[in-house]
Amino acid sequence: MRILAAPDKFRGSASAREVATAIASAATAHGAECVELPMADGGEGTLDAFGGANRRTTVTGPLHEPLEAGWRLTTDDRAVVEMATASGLAPAGGPEHNTPEAATTRGTGELIATALESGASRILVGLGGSATTDGGLGAVEVLEEFAPLDGRAGRPEVLLCCDVDTGFTAAAEVFGPQKGASALQRNRMTERLERLAAHYRDRFGVDVTGLAGGGAAGGLAGGLAALGAHPVSGFGTIAGELGLHTALDSADLVVTGEGKLDPESFTGKVVGGVTLAAEKRGVDVLAVVGTAAPEARGRIEVRDLSAEFGAAESFANTTECVRRSLAEHLSRTTPR
Repeated sequence: MRILAAPDKFRGSASAREVATAIASAATAHGAECVELPMADGGEGTLDAFGGANRRTTVTGPLHEPLEAGWRLTTDDRAVVEMATASGLAPAGGPEHNTPEAATTRGTGELIATALESGASRILVGLGGSATTDGGLGAVEVLEEFAPLDGRAGRPEVLLCCDVDTGFTAAAEVFGPQKGASALQRNRMTERLERLAAHYRDRFGVDVTGLAGGGAAGGLAGGLAALGAHPVSGFGTIAGELGLHTALDSADLVVTGEGKLDPESFTGKVVGGVTLAAEKRGVDVLAVVGTAAPEARGRIEVRDLSAEFGAAESFANTTECVRRSLAEHLSRTTPR
């Protein structure tokens, strides 16, 4: 039996790579072959899915403090930058310590600039986990000299990996609450985004208000798109870069998973993307998840770790619970 381990992260408890390793442990103990292919959709964990950071650069953090952020550069001049490492809510101290109106994307721009100066010709930018709603202005101010970032005529290409379609001027209202912004702050940030959209239109000739997903990462997607960067499907792009479809061609079962399975899991997220790709190839799918909302059940077979081991145990010892759950599933459903 050939199993493909293609999970997302379990937010707050295990990385996608750690979960994939746990899946492989159960699979090989059962006598199956297993290929580990941790996945991401452009959110937090994107860098980890590509093997983690192999470069580190000191940049401007989200609250304007010096911050050492990791990124990746491969031998074929492809770079992977995760904005959460440079301009994310985690380094800002979470929503309770964030200053939403002042938070900047300058550090993300500095990471991308460093990648360009290091010879990268193609840069994937994961846009999840942002602390900012500056419309990407901090990053734009750093990167303007490198534009256009469109990959044409020998220019560098920047791909903005995201899984939302929120408009540029809606970013503050939609994402502000999770970044600690009050209603009054959200109103002010919305007005600022409207002014910034006009500035981008006048300065670069790009109307970011009509761009689907332009509000991703507090408008960073729109700001970078004004410089020629391309918003793309996070999951689809990353799956293509990592070779998911080729891996599925030789699999009998794909095991995916994430921390919480809900209806949104099937709209641009890893579990939904893996499921759709597997179904097109007639490959069986199993999702091992931290917890599953009732309305998300029924589409695919699910192992709910909270139901099996309890919420506390499944969160504290996620990878061991994944291993045990899959081992039980394989012993019950497949011969050695």
